[in-house]
Amino acid sequence: MCGVTGWVDFERDLSSEHATAGAMTRTLACRGPDDEGVWLGGHAALGHRRLAVIDPEHGRQPMHTTAGDGSGVVITFSGEIYNFRELRAELIAYGHRFRTRCDTEVVLRGYVQWGRGLAERLNGMYAFAVWDQAREELLLVRDRMGVKPLYYYPTAHGVLFGSEPKAVLAHPSVPRRVTAEGLCEVLDMVKTPGRTVFSGMYEVRPGELVVVGRSGLTRRTYWRLQAHEHTDDLDTTIATVRDLLSDTVTRQLVSDVPLCTLLSGGLDSSAVTALAASELGAAGRGPVRTFSVDFTGAGTGFEPDAVRRATDAPFVREMVRHVGADHTEVLLDSGGLSAPAVRDAVLTATDAPPAYWGDMWPSLYLFFQQVRQHCTVALSGEAADELFGGYQWFHRRAAVEAETFPWLTPGSARYFGGRGLFDRKLLDKLDLPGYQRDRYAQARAEVPVLPGESEPERALRRVSYLNLTRFVQTLLDRKDRMSMATGLEVRVPFCDHRLVEYVFNVPWEMKTFDGREKSLLRAAVTDLLPQSVLTRVKTPYPATQDPAYERVLRRELSAVLADGDAPVRELMDLEKAREVLRRPVGGVSRPYDRGSLEMALWMNTWLTAHDIRLEL
Repeated sequence: MCGVTGWVDFERDLSSEHATAGAMTRTLACRGPDDEGVWLGGHAALGHRRLAVIDPEHGRQPMHTTAGDGSGVVITFSGEIYNFRELRAELIAYGHRFRTRCDTEVVLRGYVQWGRGLAERLNGMYAFAVWDQAREELLLVRDRMGVKPLYYYPTAHGVLFGSEPKAVLAHPSVPRRVTAEGLCEVLDMVKTPGRTVFSGMYEVRPGELVVVGRSGLTRRTYWRLQAHEHTDDLDTTIATVRDLLSDTVTRQLVSDVPLCTLLSGGLDSSAVTALAASELGAAGRGPVRTFSVDFTGAGTGFEPDAVRRATDAPFVREMVRHVGADHTEVLLDSGGLSAPAVRDAVLTATDAPPAYWGDMWPSLYLFFQQVRQHCTVALSGEAADELFGGYQWFHRRAAVEAETFPWLTPGSARYFGGRGLFDRKLLDKLDLPGYQRDRYAQARAEVPVLPGESEPERALRRVSYLNLTRFVQTLLDRKDRMSMATGLEVRVPFCDHRLVEYVFNVPWEMKTFDGREKSLLRAAVTDLLPQSVLTRVKTPYPATQDPAYERVLRRELSAVLADGDAPVRELMDLEKAREVLRRPVGGVSRPYDRGSLEMALWMNTWLTAHDIRLEL
């Protein structure tokens, strides 16, 4: 998977800046534990950390074309190109000669052949930088759905970039400054494409090219969701979804290192697992290796709530028997979730307070740690809910018609509410409702329109667009940071752009033709799954219900309130915090009841350990 970073300055010779380039590169060591490389030349310095997946013996980076006249091309690449074999054959026909079997060289040669037009030809998840020595031009490219991150910081004479903010922040000229707008991005569930928490830093948007040359910086969108009339009937639509998903999973099973699937026993991960099991079996590579996660005691002490009606374990086990998987169940406990070393690792990986989902961040980190002991690559069911309409807010009229993000409407908003302990004057100053309105208006203005589409269908297209361009980004970021913090590559078949383009334009009545959520996906994989999994109600990633975990959070918050130097105190309503601490802990601890505790603690550690300067 890897980590990329670099520095371009048209007014300086960077050929001796190995110390700075090396420091930026080393911040990404977890993303690439297998190798490190730095390339210096004239006005550019590129760094790379490698997680070897394809052609582990070769493919060192940064990789460059051989040219003695200074006109070569250099690349630092992160991700996987799933159609690299077809592109390689095409490039060989054009006369290109290859030294390796890896997809990075295909991207490098592809740039030589097609220039900026390369991006439209790629199928995969990727974030990379190409330095064209002859043109003195840097090209930054991010995949269509934004599976892989890429950040940049324009300077007076060039740019700094990296897979994570920490790589950019490692440069001595970049301040760790956060303004009101950045804090709004932390505190509200809006995820504005292109924006970051840090002042002056940006994120390459999904499906975007950023070009940096002597004349300045330009941006171009090479892919976006488009509205098209859907002419296929229901049977054809179901068959097409099955064909696209099967082809996508097959492509994403290419690996020269151990591979597995992440199995929750839900429809999405089970569909990926069943298709993987079939393909691996047919190729003589089976059985499929699978991993699931749960909490100790969940089987006997679990209490259903509004979104988690049953534990995953029974469904996982039935799915394992159904496909004959080689399965490992990872069990976590509250002590691990609250361990200081684990929480420090999470915050280091995210570079900002993990605003929502509380214990799911450390649990994902610990889960991926266990998976990484056995496998280097894992396939996940992420993004199916956004694509096929799996969330409750797709099916509530009030949420669909609301003039805001549907997940921030009554019935869902409490799951993303971590601001409860912050001072009202601060929140009024930030004007989070106004910020949310502005971000929603921006997102709504982007939604493609299909002429003649009915208003109800248009509203649901809007909800789909918001989920595929805003909400899913938070989940992809979470999965990327926690997996790469352990050196694990997670692939997401449901983010294949061909599948996304097709399903986005399927009318809602087809997506829910049997009156249920994700009807279209269920129909496409009916023959692959046991009945219990097919009919299972949507259930999110598991969260601990152990009151011992909440007690740890409360003790930590008490310590913060007692520490006059704790920076988060200036942002909090201290009396409200004391009132919360006086309330008894129940027999079951709910994630949405702990959100304000989690946010205050994450914020305090971030401000303290990461030397953040707030300018509000």
